[in-house]
Order: sequence, then structure tokens, then C-alpha cells
Amino acid sequence: MSRIWSNIVHFFSVQALDSRIKPDLEFERRRKLFISSSKNENGSSSTAIAVTRSPVISSNNLSSPLWNTWEFKLYYLAFTIAIPLMVKAALDTSSESNQNYYKFSGLLAHGWILGRKVDNSDAQYRFFRCNFILLAAIILLQTVLKKIFVKFSKSSRINFDFACGLIFICFMYGVNSIKLLTHALIFFTLVHLLKRKRMMAAFTIWSYGIFTLFINQKVKNVPFNSIATMLEPMDHWYKGIIPRWDLFFNFTLLRLLSYCMDFLERWHEQLSPQPSIDYECSRPEFRKSLSVATLQTIYESGKNDVLDEKGRLVAKLHIQDYNFINFIAYITYAPLFLVGPIITFNDYFYQSENKLPSLRKKNITLYALRVVSSLLLMEIILHFIYVGAIARTKAWGGDTPPQLAMIALFNLNIIYLKLLIPWRLFRLWAMIDGIDAPENMLRCVDNNYSTLGFWRAWHTSFNKWVIRYIYIPFGGSNNKILTSFVVFSFVAMWHDIELRLLFWGWLTVLLLLGETFITKCFIRYRFRNWYRFFCGFGAVINICMMMVVNLYGFCFGAEGTKLFLKDTFSTSSGLKFFLIGTVSLFIAVQIMFEIREEEKRHGIKLKC
Repeated sequence: MSRIWSNIVHFFSVQALDSRIKPDLEFERRRKLFISSSKNENGSSSTAIAVTRSPVISSNNLSSPLWNTWEFKLYYLAFTIAIPLMVKAALDTSSESNQNYYKFSGLLAHGWILGRKVDNSDAQYRFFRCNFILLAAIILLQTVLKKIFVKFSKSSRINFDFACGLIFICFMYGVNSIKLLTHALIFFTLVHLLKRKRMMAAFTIWSYGIFTLFINQKVKNVPFNSIATMLEPMDHWYKGIIPRWDLFFNFTLLRLLSYCMDFLERWHEQLSPQPSIDYECSRPEFRKSLSVATLQTIYESGKNDVLDEKGRLVAKLHIQDYNFINFIAYITYAPLFLVGPIITFNDYFYQSENKLPSLRKKNITLYALRVVSSLLLMEIILHFIYVGAIARTKAWGGDTPPQLAMIALFNLNIIYLKLLIPWRLFRLWAMIDGIDAPENMLRCVDNNYSTLGFWRAWHTSFNKWVIRYIYIPFGGSNNKILTSFVVFSFVAMWHDIELRLLFWGWLTVLLLLGETFITKCFIRYRFRNWYRFFCGFGAVINICMMMVVNLYGFCFGAEGTKLFLKDTFSTSSGLKFFLIGTVSLFIAVQIMFEIREEEKRHGIKLKC
């Protein structure tokens, strides 16, 4: 029974999501010493016990587990009462007996679960859901063709990615793929023309990159005949299954910028010409790409040491690896092309020629089960809780504060799932293909109490991209206010060119700075008995602020957010709900704290 429970816990753990999450080196060193000493003292029979106990014994600064205390037993009782009431409130808003049902029922479609209708009103997820069978067929076809290519061809795997990528974007975008490739050609030309002037090249590349976010809004539907009359026949060509190519270009932009910045860094690290050196004479000999036959699993010992993620970001690639074929193969890499996760050029190229040991069948199968379980959960929610349609039609008049809160909460969960599912499916595709991209969602959206931790765990690959290419170059923690505003201004523009999102980005920065300041003021009291409860109340305030900011930016907008706050604080029922909600959040936060403490007891120290 204990083994079954252990497997369930591991299935839902962060370690099962991403191989990058491992016990820290000091923890592993102490664990091995403990096992070794146990063997010496008691013989090999005590090894299993040592392994089980070592995580707690080897860490002196960790708190004792609280799972079996009376305090947490009371929390479990509160959960058994609160969660059913929350679900009931959400179901009541979606019931046919609700006074607003007629307003949003037109957005519901026929479902497949127990004769229920399904809320298929979200355009992004509707595209994914309606094309899931086609997407699964594409994944199967690409996987089979690549295995055949690897088996019978002596050419590089990247050459297959190059050809497959071009075919894939033509199938997805049709004639509009010309617009994307035009942007790509401009990026490639600019960075190679200006490579000797790093600052000028970086400024030009970033300026053009931000410019594309604006220009794509204007030219996305411009007919080709407006460019030249002779191009008029192209307006009648195949438009692809995604006519709105600009919706997904933002992810391509991150790859374009990654290639350019990695190339400039490598050029000026090794091959920038010096005044006294004749570059043409000193240029290294061309290094041919590895053949498929040499692609083997690399291990963490011996001369073929595997580079960890940080090492792959600055992998010592030959300068001629930054060529046009590899560039196109990277930006059009089919498994990660549409929405990511984002992987840097250096990391992609390194993994294309070196198979990571994390890509074992067991790990991939476990991850596939996580994908399937997420899909089923999303389907259940969409068939029973219609908060997406309610939010789109603003059909919340007359609903009680608890019902409004559940509309908001379940909307945030649906936003989380509609992003998580494609990200995990495409990451699974890449894992099957031999590329281990970062996991984008390390925490459930409901398992967050810190603004900083939330943005580290939400769209993690984008967060890592931002840290490498914006946060650190602008000064990092040495210039935190400036870097934070620059980062979230870019993040807001990247999401959409809309003033509301820019305000959302700046409000998020204020939350981050406030949280950082208060944490520094009170961190010296962390060993006091009352500190955990004080942090709990602070976390509740933080969660409420994050919910309001994100509801404003991505869900209700200004009007809906104002109504929610008014109904909550101007009525007796609203104030009563707020008090109960605050207590419930405090209990939830204590569980979140203990989850992270439990991870630390096993050597996992995530910053989220």
C-alpha cells in the first residue's frame, strides 16, 4: 500500500514533470554519506531504511513535518467542507435554472459527457480541441518519418528538421508562411551583417523584433496585390489551417531573438577579429556536423559528460554551426513551433547532436499520462462549468459574491489548463523526437502565494528566456527596479499590443517590488514560532492582489473587476464571503508552505 501511495505522490510531484529538477548537490552528498555510514555500521540490509530516512536526517535547517498534527487535521476538515461548496457555487452559475443562462447558452456546443453541453467558447482552445485528431496524426507522421530518416540516412538530424519545418509551416500558414520567412531572413541578414559591432547589432535586432509586434497588427491581412500587382495570384493560394499566422508569430520571435543573441555572444567570445590578427588566416577549420550514427546517449560520468541546462545555454558551438540551415531548422522545429515551450538555439543544437539521459521511455510514458489526465480534467470542467461563456457574455448579473468569485477562480483555472495542455502535448512530442524542452507549468495555478514565485512557475521557459536575454543584460538584481519594468513591459507587449496589458505589467512589477521589500524586512524573524502564520496572512493579501490584477488583465477587464470588488465590499453578504474566503485562503497557504517544505526535505529547492 505504501508503495502505491509513493507512486501516486511521485506522479504528481514536480520531479516527474521535468528532469532538470533534482536534489541539490549538497543534499545528494549528505545522502550518499548517510547510506555509506549505514552500510558500514549495520550491513547492507539497512540501506533501504537509510535511503528512506536520509532526506530528513541530512538537512539540519528543515522543519519537522506537519502533515499529522492536529492543526493540519483541522485544515483537512476545512478542505472537505470548502471545496464542495466552491464547486457547487460554480455549478449553480452554469445551471439552466440560473437567471443568466439564456445570455450565455448560445455559446455552448454539443458535448460527449453524459449528454451535457460543452463550453467551447474560447477561440484559442477551440482551435486546439477541434484540430486535436489532425494534430495527433501529424505527430505520428513526423515521428515515423524521422525514425525512418535516422535509420536509413547518414545526414544530420537537423537536415530533417529543416525540411520538415518548412513543410510544416507551409501546411499551417500556407502562403502566409512567406511573411514569416521574410521576417526570419531579415533577422538573419541583420545579425550577420552587423556581427562585428555587437552593441549596434543587438540594438538593431531588438528594435526590429519589437517593431514586428506592431507591424504584424497592420500587415496580417494585407493582400499581396497591394504590394505588387503581379503578386495578385498569391491572394488565392492556400491559406493554411491557421490563417491568422500573426497569432503564433510571437513564439517564433523569441526563437529569432535567441538565435541572434547566441550568435553574437559566441562570435565576440571566440572569433571577433583583433587588430593584429588576420581573421581569414586564423579562422578555424570548418567542423562538420555529427552524423546520425554518432548520436548516442551521453552520461554524467566519463569524457562524454552531459551538459546541464546552464551549460547548454552557453555550449561551445563552432561558429559555423550558426548557419542558415540550422537557423531555419531551429525556428521552424515542428514539435515546438506553434506555442513552445521555448528552447534556446544553443540548447536545441546541442540536443540535436547529443541525446540526454533524461529521455528514457519511463520518463516519457509518465509525462504522457500527465498530458492525458490534464486533457480529461479540462473536458470535465468544460462540460459542467460554463464560466468561460459567462465571462464572454458578462452574464453575471444577480449572482452572489461567492458565485462571482467562483466565476473568477474557475476562469483562471481554465486559462491555466488551456495553456498547459498544448504546452505539455508539444513538449511530449519534442521528448519523443529527442529534445527535452523545459516544462512550462511547474505549479498548479491554485498552488501559488508569491508573485515572484508565480512568474517563475508560470510559462517557465519564457521566464528563463527573459532572464537570459533581458533581465541579466540589463543588470539583473543589481538594478532590480529598472530590469523589472523592462521585463514586464516587454512581456505585456509580447502578449498583445494593448494598453490594458501594459498597465497589467506595471501593476505586476509593483506587486513584485512590494513583496521583495516586505520579505527583506521580516526575513530575520524566520525562526520565530509566529513567522509561518504571519507569512500566511501576508500570502493571503498577495493572492488577493494577484487575482485582482490578473482578472483585470486577462479575464474580466476593468468593468467586471470593479463589479466584483463592489459586490464583495459593499454588501453584508459580500463581506461575510470575504471573511470566509480569507480564512480558506489562509488554510490553503499553510498547505502550500508544507508542500514546499516537504520538497526541501527531499533536496528539492525550487524558487516558486
